[in-house]
Amino acid sequence: MADRFFPNEMPDYIPETPSVESAAVAASDSLTKLLHLPYRTLSEGLKKAALDLKDTVVKETWVGKGKRVGDYTLYTGALGTAFLLFKAYQVTGDKNDLALCSDIIEACDSASRGSGRVTFICGQAGVCALGAVAAHHKGDQQLCHQYLAQFKEIKLSQDLPDELLYGRAGFLWESSFLNKNIGKDTISSTRMRAVVDEIIKSGRRLAKGRCPLMFEWHGKRYWGAAHGLAGIMHVLMDMELKPDEVEHVKGTLR
Repeated sequence: MADRFFPNEMPDYIPETPSVESAAVAASDSLTKLLHLPYRTLSEGLKKAALDLKDTVVKETWVGKGKRVGDYTLYTGALGTAFLLFKAYQVTGDKNDLALCSDIIEACDSASRGSGRVTFICGQAGVCALGAVAAHHKGDQQLCHQYLAQFKEIKLSQDLPDELLYGRAGFLWESSFLNKNIGKDTISSTRMRAVVDEIIKSGRRLAKGRCPLMFEWHGKRYWGAAHGLAGIMHVLMDMELKPDEVEHVKGTLR
């Protein structure tokens, strides 16, 4: 069976003593030099590199495609570029990034109509959530309310899976994103609680042995973030849980 990991090519830990710092600066290993830079110099260098990369991504995925949306999702499409611009705006306060983010979201909104998907990563709900937050930061409350109204019209089907990519956990994540970025109870605790109840009920039904919660995606059990336990537990830890539910999450993580 092939190895399913990437080799760790990072240098071993080096204590930051003056003599070692001098040796690191003189070394030919550029990564070691980078890791021994003063914090401010290092962070500014990393920020510049990240913003340069952001500009490249925008050029390749938006400008280079004629500012048209084929794939609207955050996962593999244009909304991912919009989210990158929003994160850049949060770091720099550059309103040009926020304005371009909003333009891309508007195009994604048109492309996502009728998709029926309910998560931040792969659904129309993600477009509405990011659109509302971007509009809120721009001070356009009318547009913010418009996106929120669309979001609140989205219905969760009874056969929705529990996972993060396409399921209930993904809906909870974007609800939490809205509450953190716009205000508490933007999405009501009552609505979110109903979704938590469904996830907990499903997890208990499939649980076996020492693991108090378990979930399946297309009949298989996954450990990872997209379809499995890691993603669902990550979201549940951000919810208001009952004492027994807290213990079940802890027991699952153990």
